[in-house]
Amino acid sequence: MADPSSTTARPDLAALRRDLEDSVQGTVALDAGTLALYTSDASNYRRVPLAVVIPETVEDCVAAVRACAAHGVSVIPRGGGTSIAGNAIGTGVVIDTSRHLRRVVEVDPASRTATVEPGVILDDLRAATAEHGLTFAPDPSTHSRCTIGGMVGNNACGSHSVAWGTTADNIVALDVLLSDGTRMTVGSEHTAEEFAALAERPGREGRVHAALARLVETHRAELRTAMPEFRRRVSGYGLDRLLPEKGRDVAAALVGTEGTCVMVLGATVRLVESPPARALAVLGYDDAPSAADAVPALLEHSPLTVEGINDRMVAALDRQGSSSRVPLPLGGAWLLVEIAGKDPQDAAEAAEAMIAALEDESRPRDASVVVSSAHQKALWRIREEGAGLTSRTPTGAEAWSGWEDAAVPPQNLGDYLRDFDALMARHERYGLVYGHFGDGCLHVRIDFELTHEQGRREYRAFMEEAAEIVVRHGGSLSGEHGDGQARSELLSRMYPRSVIEAFAEFRRIWDPEGLMNPGIIVDPLPLDADVRVATDLRPELPLLSQTTLAYTEDDGDFVKALRRCSGVGKCRRQSGPGVMCPSYQVTQEEKHSTRGRAHLLFEMANGEVITDGWRSEEVRESLDLCLSCKGCLSDCPVNVDMASYKAEFLHQHYRGRVRPAAHYSMGWLPVLARLASLAPAETNRLARLPGVSSLAKKAAGVAAQRDLPAFARTTFTRAFKRRLNRGEGRQGGPKVVLWPDTFGNLLNPGVLTSAVRVLEDAGFSVVLPKGQVCCGLTWVSTGQLDVARAVMRRAVSALAPLVSQGLPVVGLEPSCTAALKHDLVELLPGEESRRVANATHTFAGFLNEYAPDWIPPRVDASALAQVHCHQHAVSGFDADRELIARAGIDGEVLDSGCCGLAGDFGFTEGHYEVSSAIGERELLPRVREAERDTLVLADGYSCRTQIEQGTGRRALHLAEVLARALGKSD
Repeated sequence: MADPSSTTARPDLAALRRDLEDSVQGTVALDAGTLALYTSDASNYRRVPLAVVIPETVEDCVAAVRACAAHGVSVIPRGGGTSIAGNAIGTGVVIDTSRHLRRVVEVDPASRTATVEPGVILDDLRAATAEHGLTFAPDPSTHSRCTIGGMVGNNACGSHSVAWGTTADNIVALDVLLSDGTRMTVGSEHTAEEFAALAERPGREGRVHAALARLVETHRAELRTAMPEFRRRVSGYGLDRLLPEKGRDVAAALVGTEGTCVMVLGATVRLVESPPARALAVLGYDDAPSAADAVPALLEHSPLTVEGINDRMVAALDRQGSSSRVPLPLGGAWLLVEIAGKDPQDAAEAAEAMIAALEDESRPRDASVVVSSAHQKALWRIREEGAGLTSRTPTGAEAWSGWEDAAVPPQNLGDYLRDFDALMARHERYGLVYGHFGDGCLHVRIDFELTHEQGRREYRAFMEEAAEIVVRHGGSLSGEHGDGQARSELLSRMYPRSVIEAFAEFRRIWDPEGLMNPGIIVDPLPLDADVRVATDLRPELPLLSQTTLAYTEDDGDFVKALRRCSGVGKCRRQSGPGVMCPSYQVTQEEKHSTRGRAHLLFEMANGEVITDGWRSEEVRESLDLCLSCKGCLSDCPVNVDMASYKAEFLHQHYRGRVRPAAHYSMGWLPVLARLASLAPAETNRLARLPGVSSLAKKAAGVAAQRDLPAFARTTFTRAFKRRLNRGEGRQGGPKVVLWPDTFGNLLNPGVLTSAVRVLEDAGFSVVLPKGQVCCGLTWVSTGQLDVARAVMRRAVSALAPLVSQGLPVVGLEPSCTAALKHDLVELLPGEESRRVANATHTFAGFLNEYAPDWIPPRVDASALAQVHCHQHAVSGFDADRELIARAGIDGEVLDSGCCGLAGDFGFTEGHYEVSSAIGERELLPRVREAERDTLVLADGYSCRTQIEQGTGRRALHLAEVLARALGKSD
């Protein structure tokens, strides 16, 4: 059935908009920016919606669906948009429940159930049930951002379906909305008498149940014989759930229908008891098929989960710049087998007993049992970030979903893997296979060449042959994400015609007009149509060949860099470790997520929805609340670098145009600060006069609520030169170059002075680069890339002769250090820049590497440490943790994310509220709650400023703390 909203008879958009706005309290959007945000999900596909509705209440959903029915417009229900099959996009009206419909209505520990709205994030539900020792069992790797409504739509599973089943196995009842606006509740496990009574009810509800009874009677034989009997059969509709022997479970039959039958308005889910303790057995095998062969024997020991990873996956994590930190047993593939116990010792003993009981044919090459929760989390991180980690091959080629999550009965998994490996070899494809080995479900992203027509033909050929292989092994085309556009067309290879006809009949019972998510499962869209990367980019836009940054990891291709975002949505997390994405965490709006910004930039390059290229106000508005924190550079599984994309956009957007005042004031801060340092006392006095201060901030585009920074009485470089002239300081020992950043040199020289004291105590002789130097960061962050390049060129000229002598460079300001290590090679590529970048170290990193035997002064104090987001992204904080520990500081490293000030961001007019809200998420309250004698450590000038202006507490650089301790010991 064709999508009604894609036919030549276009609906009256003005009338549709009027009716939606009249009946919906939430957001109704038809603007180009919002439409661009929802053209894609986490799949390979792109379809432009007519409109987007973001309901504030369940009643808004009802009103929106009824308005769409009146206009004959299709409806696409959407949760977190994290599925990879292309089942959350469409050319009708997208209804996004993830923004507001997040209420956990009730948790009933007695019945072990919870009732939720469709937009509830899985982790939020698990947090609400944890206090009762209960959990919702299905746990896909996107648990930090996927919604319960989306899980119902896809029949999501996750790692623990081995023990507790899929979403369909854990549903008690659904509150659903039909395409004509009828609302009804469907339940599970009906007796014959109960079902007959439902069929006799008046109105649409009775007709639906009567039609379902007829469907089962008509297709009873094939529903019993033609539906593969294993847990991960997710493809198609679960019509066998309607059979009498399976309880006539209407709710479970609707799970996995991908929004094609009903819209889910609420769900009552079954909860399970969370085990008190878990041990993780890590079993090493030669390769993935050998590991798969061992799965049936492992399942006899009732594990909670059996997950598979291989050496390619571990290597991908290492290429990203981090690792599990847990030594893996010998092998080329590993099974992670989780075993429950009443306490950690009991769980560990059970895991050891399982390993000992394995026969030769399933015995691992090597094994270990991990009890530490921290070590377990590190191992699970490898598995959970697979979708992102595997989106690039070792050579940097793009890898795509499509044949992403097929499943076979576990006893067939080894043979299926061998046939799949042979298929990959025949098609000369590379893919990294991992996944839910205990359920026979595998994930893989493959280096299809989707950017040209021949590559898309090869993609189709591969998909068709892969479907034949999985069917031959008794499997399912999809084992977790649903069919979507990627696999619906292939269902006829998995099911006989009679079952396909039953699917169509089932859908007509609920949605006779075909308005619910058309083109999916029934009357499917072609699997190689609407491919996102295939759309021709507008040649008249001088967009791609004139970019300024090098995009060294993406072959200089700006759009290839944008395609790093595969849509998995980790940037939409509500809480948890890391930095990404601070503005989304406060606003909860898609356009303020890293994914949303990447989609907008891609649509800008595409030119169909956003038509004005670099001049786009939609993109500028979205990027306005990007803090350029660089969190996505490390926290995004595919290293999306939105800070660089923002710099590129601002550079192009304002080329030849007047810029915002803040770009001139804070972008040129190094120059203005040098001028102010000529008369610092007078400048500071003027800045404190109420009238002058207000006028200055207004003229400079600075938020009125911010205090202007005070300039130092003398600069660090002047003081350092006077010190040298007096013959003070260490003259012998190995030399180290200290980078005199603008913030330390002109605003807070005590940090650099302290660093000199510490470095000399460690046996080094400190030298400075010649002349007035700057890393150029303020010009980068405001998109003034031509100026930034000139500034960086001077920096390289000053540093290169010193680096060529083998001298290391130490930076005290994390943002400047990160600029020299990362931005420099993007804006000024070349061997000389790379040598400078490689020679640049953080303060702690240098001391740990170059002075491992130096004994730091003892600091008997407790501390809270705030990690600067640029350091988190580029260098990490491990060296600081080590140095803090070496100094005897009882330090707690806050996992509070970005401080919220982020250089010029928090000072810019219009950003204060967001900046403060980010700080108030954790950092500022934790500092206020700390004892007065607790040190507050923050190496970043922005972090220290946010803390001081937000709490009144003075934070210190680690160098200052160590120098003070040296002073006390003198």
